[in-house]
Amino acid sequence: MKLPDNIGPMAFGVKMGVVVPGTDLVKMILEAIKKIYAAELLADGDVICVTESVLARAQNNYVTVGDVAEEISQKLGTNKKSKVGVVFPIISRNRFSMILQGIAAAVPEGEVLVQLSYPHDEVGNQVLDPDVAENLAQTNNCFMYEDLNPQHCLHPITKVNYPAMYKEIIEKQGAKATIFLCNDPQMMVKFSPDGIVVADIHNRKKTCQKLKQVFTNCLTLKDFCNQGESWSEWGLLGSNMSAHDKIKLAPRESDSFARELQLAIHEATGRKVEVLVYGDGAYKDPSSGIYELADPMPVFGMTEGFDGRYREGIKYKYVADIYYAEGKSVEEIEAQLLNQKQYSHTHDHLMTEGTTPRRIEDVIASLADLVSGSADAGTPVVVVKGIL
Repeated sequence: MKLPDNIGPMAFGVKMGVVVPGTDLVKMILEAIKKIYAAELLADGDVICVTESVLARAQNNYVTVGDVAEEISQKLGTNKKSKVGVVFPIISRNRFSMILQGIAAAVPEGEVLVQLSYPHDEVGNQVLDPDVAENLAQTNNCFMYEDLNPQHCLHPITKVNYPAMYKEIIEKQGAKATIFLCNDPQMMVKFSPDGIVVADIHNRKKTCQKLKQVFTNCLTLKDFCNQGESWSEWGLLGSNMSAHDKIKLAPRESDSFARELQLAIHEATGRKVEVLVYGDGAYKDPSSGIYELADPMPVFGMTEGFDGRYREGIKYKYVADIYYAEGKSVEEIEAQLLNQKQYSHTHDHLMTEGTTPRRIEDVIASLADLVSGSADAGTPVVVVKGIL
């Protein structure tokens, strides 16, 4: 189905069965897409969005807490009595608690030092009440957790005290736990760790570079679990907690999967679609202030049709106001707008005033994430129409 001229971009979720390790995901998605094609709902230029979760599950891309502990010991050169620093982890039960468990399991007779940023973590989760943080910062820029009021460390939405939870996770593995809040990553070195795990997501390169000015034995989460039987080129970035002691990694080689699915759909239907594998949407919740992107990026893999493309164009409402102020009729304004669409303007041109170019794959991935959600929608595939 080609959308009528009076219909703009649209997206809908595709319900499928349960995906388990070993599922032939290309075949499973293809069967669902063929039904959409039979209903005349598939057209050239549509985008087939597949959530990263089902791809990683089909790949059986899991590691255990023990695997993480082994990687920490091997790559940082630590032993069970060592002292390991963890800098700027996000506060999340789903995203980081089991990784921390693995780090602590590597040093059961040693110590884990966790340095949290404040008043929020990298993605906007509150670590310390902002008003309290502002008052404390007037006299100091580094706070030991023991010196803080635990009530000031409660997350405003979940009501969980994450510093206390992280402390408990470490101590359950037998290690000593030291939790402190400071926004300077080099502060960790003053605690004399044997190795450091740089645990932030989007700023990891900058954090690691700053640390390496004063300390050499530090690695990012991307450097662990990036080889072996289960692995991802993203390492532990983008991982999630799973059943029992398992951690689900981000999918591996997602570009290859996207191309394989694209080819299968073309051979079965004749339609030329684009495919992307998406994670978290790149948006900020206006109510909580939380930036939802806990994955390293919104898109883990995609077909070549997205390369170099941006979501951009003329600012219709602004340009319409200009033409209306010039005394043009509605018909003349519509004709002028249609005419302007034929031209390519630079990003600083008056016609694009107020529009911010965004990578088209990030926009589509964010839309797909909103449509599929993470609850009980049961739609791990989303079809986006009319946006390319």
